[in-house]
Amino acid sequence: MSRVVVVGGGIGGLTSAVLLGHAGHRVTLLEAADHLGGKSRRLEAGGQRLDTGPSLFTFPGVWEELLRRLDRLRDAGSARTGARAPRAEETAGLVLERLPEVGTYYYRGARCTLPVPPGHPWHEAWARFEAEHGVLGPDITRLLTTDVLDRAAHPALGRLGKLYGRRLTTRDYLDSLTWMPEGLRQVIAIHTLNAGVGPARTPALYASMPAVMARDGVWIPRGGVYELVEALRRLAVDAGVELRTGEPVTSVARRNVRTDRGEYPADAVVSGVDAHRLDGLLAGRAPRAPRRLSCSAIAVYAVLDSELPEGTPRHGVVLPDRPADLYADLEAGSEPEQTMAFANHYPARAGRPHSAATLALLLTAPANGKSYTLEDPFVARELERTGRVLGLPGPITDRFRSTEILDPAYFAAHGSEGGALYGAVRPAWRSGPFHAPAHSTPLRPWLWRVGASVHPGGGLPAVLGGAMISTGKLLKRLG
Repeated sequence: MSRVVVVGGGIGGLTSAVLLGHAGHRVTLLEAADHLGGKSRRLEAGGQRLDTGPSLFTFPGVWEELLRRLDRLRDAGSARTGARAPRAEETAGLVLERLPEVGTYYYRGARCTLPVPPGHPWHEAWARFEAEHGVLGPDITRLLTTDVLDRAAHPALGRLGKLYGRRLTTRDYLDSLTWMPEGLRQVIAIHTLNAGVGPARTPALYASMPAVMARDGVWIPRGGVYELVEALRRLAVDAGVELRTGEPVTSVARRNVRTDRGEYPADAVVSGVDAHRLDGLLAGRAPRAPRRLSCSAIAVYAVLDSELPEGTPRHGVVLPDRPADLYADLEAGSEPEQTMAFANHYPARAGRPHSAATLALLLTAPANGKSYTLEDPFVARELERTGRVLGLPGPITDRFRSTEILDPAYFAAHGSEGGALYGAVRPAWRSGPFHAPAHSTPLRPWLWRVGASVHPGGGLPAVLGGAMISTGKLLKRLG
């Protein structure tokens, strides 16, 4: 039995701790903030409960694979002790509910849902695209949970390679589909911002994501997205993991992790913190900022005085009129004239965890480390545009009873430089499944990395899957 210290209690760190704990190792997880979950947390505003961070759960097969791996570890433990362990699903207590659609998209006066319904001008092109790409769910799930060098990943890589050919980036691949309407092409391309960068920075694989999401569904945990963190916490406690919040790590060394409260001996260390922040902990000095950063966000969480009009989508995505300008501005680290906005609307309904309607408005922003208010010109302009595009009567802010704002300054506090949601920008061939930095290196075989900055893109499934891949290698190393 080895002693393992996990630095960072985000989704990646929790997943790794759960796997290591169920394998029988002594695990201590250290989190600087007073809550677990990293960017995913639970706030209270106006007497209502608000969940922050990712708003949707995609590729549920990744979660199912995690439960299968935990059950195998539990069964191995039961074989040794003779006592039956409950199934991981029972302990987690997470119930996923499928939403009727991926979302409603607005672009230059056009509106469509995914999947695009019959009768819409884009339907024929969408049907053609979905028929070719929607079937790739199992292959992408395999790549999200299996190292690309593993033989089990080779069939999936072969099928994807045959589909994309020499068109290596999302931009290159979508531009080759000359039969696709320009508006639909932009709707598909905008999903690469889930990796914090534009379509010229992501592998062609990202073009397939919307079709798979439309066919296999998008989901949300019953009770809110933060229930995923609660499920991982329950699994960690069940495995005997020691969870310590409010304890920032000050240095990381081969056999020792230090905090301002003491020292923790370790046979192995798993880092769930941003890559450049970890470099600072290893060197004992302030980290050097990356040259290019992925995007940040300004998230406005509002409790509403009144319900939004009937027909307002639960999940709306408002695109800029010129997406290329947005991608260029994010690369340059400057505020765009128009950004992409998510509008997630939760009506007050029986059985929900809040009694008033709430709205989460998530504005894509550069990683500039700034603090923002509702009166900031960029925020005010984009909130006005979002409300107008959604067809809301009057200013959207007139409906706000109370608000909470999370901005680049907030995300920079414990995350990456400038509040970058996915850390540094990497070349397209070194993002997604072909990630960088590596999970571990020969120079430090005792140190393993997980988290969004290691395996960016794809939201929750990529972070869960990346942690499963990295921790699986560590478990082999530990024997």
